[in-house]
Amino acid sequence: MSDVELIETDVVWARHADRDFLARTYRRADATDPLPVLISVHGGAWNHFDRTAGTLYQRAIARAGFLVIAIDFRQGPDYQHPAASADVVAAVRWVRSQANALGADTRRIGMLGSSSGGHLALLAGVLPEVEFHRGTPISTPDGFRVSDHVDGRVDYLVALWPVSDPHARYRYAKRAGIERLTQAHERFYADEAAMRQASVPRIVTAGEAQHLPPLLVIMPGEDGNVPMDITFDLLRAWQSRSGYVEYVHFPDEPHGFGYKASEASTRMQGIIIAYCRRMTAT
Repeated sequence: MSDVELIETDVVWARHADRDFLARTYRRADATDPLPVLISVHGGAWNHFDRTAGTLYQRAIARAGFLVIAIDFRQGPDYQHPAASADVVAAVRWVRSQANALGADTRRIGMLGSSSGGHLALLAGVLPEVEFHRGTPISTPDGFRVSDHVDGRVDYLVALWPVSDPHARYRYAKRAGIERLTQAHERFYADEAAMRQASVPRIVTAGEAQHLPPLLVIMPGEDGNVPMDITFDLLRAWQSRSGYVEYVHFPDEPHGFGYKASEASTRMQGIIIAYCRRMTAT
């Protein structure tokens, strides 16, 4: 479907002080009805990259008939946890409040996140209504307003090589001497206690999750950034609370393989699209 024409538009969706944050929408040019929505949260160790990081799979999913909305959000070192995940929840509220303008079917909203963006999507997905996920001013017809009364829940999640437990990954990076990852954690989190507080497996296992959406996890077998044990802890946590989870393993691929065109990346796109279609079937 690479010949399907897309309309790609950048819009300001949120504002903090005098700083605007953009979202890029991807929509089939031939679409007329409201489309099911997939909000995309980029990776970059909570400190780097922007909404264009997942352009390859974002375009593929949009060509399959989804309204894909890739967001920018607050990152380190300028901001610290929980700024980013608060923005991610606010993006769901923005989509719901701007459904008519976006052409969004708000009965069917999913969220996809990659790497640290996978962590943010998971954290927002399980804790959509906690106090620390409130307060982001979003674009409305009346200007930028905090709209925490709008539902922040999503119907399903997709996590690509997610850093689901920041503290476990931080300890791994220190042991392995991966300085760039260690520094990224320290720039975004106040301390190790904050990393533990943000651990999605801990939140789910402890029964703190407010919502447990169906989950698809895609994990490469040669991932030097996220140890497999962290992902297995996430899967066990979801299952321990009777959550629905699908897991796909790409044995010979590295961290972030889906960002670049390859046979494996194309297969990954097909898996995501098939899952999203099942989750949005009416």
